[in-house]
Amino acid sequence: MTGHGSGLFPDMVLASASPRREALLRDLGWCFRVVPPAVEESILEDGDPGEQARRLAEAKADSVFASQRSSLVVAADTIVVLGAMILGKPDHPGDAFRMLRLLSGKTHKVITGVAVRWENKSASAIEETLVTFRDLTDRQIEAYLSGNESGDKAGAYAIQGWGSLLVRTIRGCYFNVVGLPLFTLSRLLEGMGIPLEDQWGERV
Repeated sequence: MTGHGSGLFPDMVLASASPRREALLRDLGWCFRVVPPAVEESILEDGDPGEQARRLAEAKADSVFASQRSSLVVAADTIVVLGAMILGKPDHPGDAFRMLRLLSGKTHKVITGVAVRWENKSASAIEETLVTFRDLTDRQIEAYLSGNESGDKAGAYAIQGWGSLLVRTIRGCYFNVVGLPLFTLSRLLEGMGIPLEDQWGERV
C-alpha cells in the first residue's frame, strides 16, 4: 500500500465502532479494517476532561493493538464539556433531552483524545473545539430527537446531521466535533515516521 512518497503506508485498524470516524477515514481514501475495542467508556465526574478523553482513547488503542500487533491502530474518544459538567453519550431519550436543554444557548467544549499504536511506537494527543448552540425550545428539542441520531453521540447531537441546525458558531476543528480530528491524527502519524506525502493517494 503506497502513497505518493517513498515510504509504505502500513496496514491500518480503526479501533472504533463509530460510523462517523469510519466515514471520515473512508473520505480520505484510506483502506483499513474496523475492530471495535473491548473497553468500558466510563467517565469520572472529577479529573481533567482532556486527560480522561486521552486515557479512554489509549485504552481503546491498547485493547485492539493486543491482537493486531502487525498493524497501525488508531483510536479516539470524544466527550462534551459544559462548564464543570462532562456529558457523555445519553443513556435514554430523556437523558438526551436533558443534555440538549443544558446546551441550549450556551458554548461548550468538544474534546477528543486520539491514540495511535504501531510496532514499538505509541502516541496520543488531545484536540478541543468550542461550539455554541442556538437557543432551543422544548418543542424544537423534541423535534430534533425524533430524528434518532442522538443515542450514541457525546452531548446527544451530531453536527454532521440534523444537529448542524443546532449550532450557531464553531471555533476550532470541525472534524473534532464529528469525532476524529484529522489534522491531529495526521500529525501523530508524521511523528511515527509516516510523512504527509505518504498519507495521500489511493489505498487499494
